[in-house]
Amino acid sequence: MSLNKKLLEILVCPQCHGKVHFDEKLNGIICDQCKLIYEVKDDIPVMLVEEAKKFS
Repeated sequence: MSLNKKLLEILVCPQCHGKVHFDEKLNGIICDQCKLIYEVKDDIPVMLVEEAKKFS
């Protein structure tokens, strides 16, 4: 699965407003600055801080 490139260009982390990128293996939108993964469900990114998962 791949997200729309235009969508990825406009998405930012809702917590820090920094750049994000899509990780196909993790099936999520990654914010390296906050160390958060925003899950993608049915091709829709769930960009809610309270539902994001931490990674290290």
